[in-house]
Parts: sequence; C-alpha cells; structure tokens
Amino acid sequence: MSDVFRSGFVALVGRPNAGKSTLLNACLGQKIAIESPVAQTTRKRLRAVVNTQDAQLIIVDTPGLHKPKDALGKELNRSALGELADVDVVALLVDATKPVGRGDAWVASHVQACGADYKLLVLTKADLSNPEQMAAQLAAAKELASFDDAIIVSAKENFNVDGFLGLVTAHLPEGPRWFPEDMPYDATPEDLVAEFVREKAFLNLKQELPHSLGVRCESIEYAKDGHASIRATILVEREGQKGIVVGNKGSMIRRIGSEARPELERLLNCKVYLDLNVRVQPKWRRDKNEIRRLGYDAGE
Repeated sequence: MSDVFRSGFVALVGRPNAGKSTLLNACLGQKIAIESPVAQTTRKRLRAVVNTQDAQLIIVDTPGLHKPKDALGKELNRSALGELADVDVVALLVDATKPVGRGDAWVASHVQACGADYKLLVLTKADLSNPEQMAAQLAAAKELASFDDAIIVSAKENFNVDGFLGLVTAHLPEGPRWFPEDMPYDATPEDLVAEFVREKAFLNLKQELPHSLGVRCESIEYAKDGHASIRATILVEREGQKGIVVGNKGSMIRRIGSEARPELERLLNCKVYLDLNVRVQPKWRRDKNEIRRLGYDAGE
C-alpha cells in the first residue's frame, strides 16, 4: 500500500456508441449506466465512484458528441464538453471497429484544447476487432491529438479494464476521498428509474423512435413492507408513436416494464411495482423547458 492517496475526476468522452457507458460499468463492477446500440443513449452526466486502498476515482460518463439536429442535441453536446473544463484526466474513447473520421477529429480537438493534466487515448471494443484492424485504428487515432498514453480495452470482456484504472490512478493528484466509500454513484433513484425504463424502450423499439422518446419518473413511494411503487411517464412527440410504445393491447409497454423492473429492484434493493404511462408532447426535443424538466440539460 502506497503512502500517497490519490483522487480525482476522469471524463470519458467520444462519439456516440464509442463504449463510454460500458467502460464505466466495467470499472465500477456493476451496471449503473444504461447501454444500447442506439446513438445518443446517454443523455445525463453520470459519475461512478471507484474506490481502492490508495485512490478514489470519480469517473464521469458523458453524452456522445455529435452534430446536433435540435435543442436536445445541443444540450447533450454542451453537457459533454462542459465536463472537460474541470477534470484531472480526459479519456478519449475511439471505437476499434469503425474508421477514424471527422467526428473523432472534432472530439479530439476539444480534448487537445482542454486543460486536463493527463490525456489518454482508449481504443475500445477489442473483442470485435482483429489485431491488424486494431493496429491501424490505433495508429490513425494517435494522429488526432497529443496523447500522453494509449490503451486498448474490451469492457464487455473485461480485457485491460484494470490496466485502464491503473494508468488513470497513477496520474491523479494527491487528494482526499471526495465521496463516501458506500456511495458508488451520484444518481438519484428517480434518475435511475427514468434511465433504465428508457434503456428497455430503446432496446425493444430499436430504430423506430428512440430519439423521440424521453422518460420522467413522476414518483417513488415506499410502503411499510419495503416495496417501492413507482410511476413513470414515457414522452413521445406524435400520436402514432404512442401507439408503437403501447403496442398491440399494451404488449410493448408491458414488455418494457417487465424488463426494467428487475434492474430497478437490483439498484433500489427492494421489490418494485412499476406503473408506466405514455404521453404525447409535440416537439419536446426542441423545447428547452421540457428538456430541463427531463433532466437532459447541461445545467449552468
């Protein structure tokens, strides 16, 4: 055990679907960040707290940086870029299975310009790539910015996750534990409800309407027997989309609820009764007030 205790903030940035949420979950050793193959799955900043004997890492998952098409997209970009302003380490994640392109270069330009003391290139999804492809991707990605180091990982296979944590820890400043050891993340129960319902909706609806869909947790009430009664609303933009979410005789919304419930019971550590409703809110993605109510805004 070292005599030096290190602590600090680590931002994971990259294009949509680069593997940020998957890496965060692997570092923490439990799933708290939702995952799906749909771009822009992450809409809220989420901080995971990883504790070791010698260090505390606060790892920040950020929305994927992309060319915005509406007010929601602009807020997601603002949230992600805002994290670069006050962190000790920035990790740029690049997908090993997709050619390095202009989107990666744009994100890298912001990484290059930020004031973080340590900038790490992380090539993700090694399990889906062959050695020749990874070597070419790594060489191309290294040209994007001046990185202090680079590492190849597969969060799905837990390959080199400890190596990533070790590299980051070694470059954190000396400091205190910012969070209690029994606090693995900073999300509220309401945040978790909204996010995991949205994940199951994304996974079941595939490409039909995920970007038009938002979720808000209306209430959580704990009964004397310990179970939680949860009400949540799924927002869509058009009446036809509501029919897709509800499904034939309510089949889709029941499936979303039944898949979300076990995740929420794991996270809340109690039995959960989940009541889901669908509401049409036209053009909510262009409404800054609605974006704020859903918690997708970047804040001040």
